[in-house]
Amino acid sequence: MSAGVVLMGEAALAQAVATVADALAVAMADVPRWALVGVRSGGIPFADALARALQGRTATAPLRGDVDITLYRDDLYTGLERPVLGDTDLPFEITGCGVVLVDDVLFTGRTVRAAMGEVVDYGRPAFIRLAVLVDRGHRELPIAADFCGARLSTAKSDRVVVDWDARQVVLTTRGPGPG
Repeated sequence: MSAGVVLMGEAALAQAVATVADALAVAMADVPRWALVGVRSGGIPFADALARALQGRTATAPLRGDVDITLYRDDLYTGLERPVLGDTDLPFEITGCGVVLVDDVLFTGRTVRAAMGEVVDYGRPAFIRLAVLVDRGHRELPIAADFCGARLSTAKSDRVVVDWDARQVVLTTRGPGPG
């Protein structure tokens, strides 16, 4: 992989979080019970950032939970050499609760499909919506974000990484050749 190109710096990242938080505050204004559910691992810091940004902006503060989709991936036995299991933490009743799945980058849609499968295994939510920081296209499944901070044009072989510590979004490209 070649060196990364910064697509979004600190200010653009903060603006993308604010954009999603603004849209969520409006959309969830009349929802009595709803949750931000971060998809491990990149969705968790984004869900935390959204929860902070929403403080005082909604009548009902969102519940917070996280899902680890490892066992729900469609490539579990074909593409992962050594899957690492994380924790799923849904400390509230899913049934009847509005769920906003939160992930950092939307690409093929397979991660979202897996996350929805896990959520419904815990109960029947009132609805499931999707909030992403970055939508980079190249969908393989009919999945679209309800709330999106930024849409970026990328090549399918590119990699988009949200670095929460450095507060930036970086694009790396694969050079010619295998891999």
